[in-house]
Formats: sequence, C-alpha cells, structure tokens
Amino acid sequence: IGEELAYQLAKIGALLVLSARRENELERVKQKCLEISNLSSKDILVLPLDLMQRSSHEDATKTVLQHFGRIDVLVNNGGRSQRSLFVDTKLDVYNAIMELNYLGTVSLTKPVLSHMIQREKGKIVTMSSVMGIMGAPLATGYCASKHALQGFFNSLRPELGEYPEIVITNICPGPVQSKIIHNVFTEELSKTLENIGDQTHKMPTDRCVRLTLVSIANDLKEAWISDHPYLAVCYLWQYAPTWAWWFINKMGKIRIQNFKSGVDADVSYSKKKS
Repeated sequence: IGEELAYQLAKIGALLVLSARRENELERVKQKCLEISNLSSKDILVLPLDLMQRSSHEDATKTVLQHFGRIDVLVNNGGRSQRSLFVDTKLDVYNAIMELNYLGTVSLTKPVLSHMIQREKGKIVTMSSVMGIMGAPLATGYCASKHALQGFFNSLRPELGEYPEIVITNICPGPVQSKIIHNVFTEELSKTLENIGDQTHKMPTDRCVRLTLVSIANDLKEAWISDHPYLAVCYLWQYAPTWAWWFINKMGKIRIQNFKSGVDADVSYSKKKS
C-alpha cells in the first residue's frame, strides 16, 4: 500500500519522503516515481527509518524539515499483521506487535505533530484496519494494536480542537492485495507463515490507495475501504453489534478452517465470481 501510495502521489506532483527499513527498496520505488512523473530527484527524499528505533524519530523529522522546510502530510503506514491462534502464541509476539504497530506509530507522530502545531496546519493519516473496528480470530494481537491506534487518534483529535486545520484521518482497509501477508507474526517471533495462499480475491492495491487519497483530500475522520463481507460487518458492528458478534462467530469458524487447511484465511467467503 505504501509503495502504491508513492506512485499515485508522484503522478499528481506531490513531494515525497519515502521511509522504510530497506534503503535499496526505497531507491527502487524512488526511481519508478521519477519515471512515471515530472518530479526531479530532489523532490523525493529517501529516508531509511525503523519504527522500532524510537530514539531516531525526532532526528528523522528534523532531516525532512531541513530538506523540504515543512511536512504537510504524515502517512503512518508501517506495521505487521498476524496469523496465529491465541492459545498457540507466545506472549513476546504480542509485545512485539504492540511495540511496532502501536508505539512505533505514536512515536513517529509525536515530533511531526509538534511541527504541525507550530504551523497550525497538517494532516496525520494512519493506516488502521477494519480489524480496528471489529474483532477476528487468528489476529488477536493485530486487532488489539489497531484498536489501540483507533483509540489513540480518536482521542488525539479533540486534543487538537484549537487547531482546526490539523486533520486526523484513520484509514481502515479490509483485505487488500499487498505483501503484508508475507511478513505476518505467527506463534513465535522466529517463525514465518508457511502457506501464503492465493491473494487475488482481495481488493486491488491501486483501488485501495485511490480511495485512501480521496479520503485524505476530503479530510475524512475515518474511512472504511473494503469489499464485502468485511464492509457489511463494519456497519453491523457500528449499528447492530449483537448481529455482528453472531456473524463474526460464523465467519470465524470458516477463517480458522481455511487457515488450518493451508489456504488464505479469508478466501472462501471473499472469493468473487468469475
């Protein structure tokens, strides 16, 4: 999602800061951005960054300000998902999920927000998840981290009431075609997911990003970006939670069965007709 965001933003002329742990991948994305846009090399700053290295976030923010002079939009897009049952999962996995998905995001937001408060203007966009709205088996830790982000940013928003031009937007995608499934947390920190499964039934990445940019441009506080049945469940969770709990129990059994049989957890109830 982050890579596709860079491409779509480059095409409309946005100046970019690309951050992740792997500098070679950032350089690859930068090169493609230059090829598909009218941007020059100085318009795209490659800034390697690790959300777990919280002591580096303030200096990283200063580096961006020295290069561009201001930060208009922060997109918090880092994190890892999960595929494991709670009863099988070691506690240190939950600690790692919260350190990365929640505290890492909060840590990076803090110095950037300080700059935005000085300017009295800016947008903070966080890629949450429909899992931040509902609950689902195989993702207890991931859901907890996304609920934490939802709670944090929904509480931060009213703290910024005297700065009406600082906008907090939570983006809540459902299943999307991305590489997040390749790097999920499992029962143990050292264990990787053995069966990735087919991902073609999920929302295309470019559509998710397009809808994300529409949400940002219109200063939405929250956007649910998903195909059914996840989108329907979001509405159930909001307006008819008793029905949502019943439906999640039904979906949850299928999800666990899929996982144990070695296919993508969401494939059977999300697969589109050909």
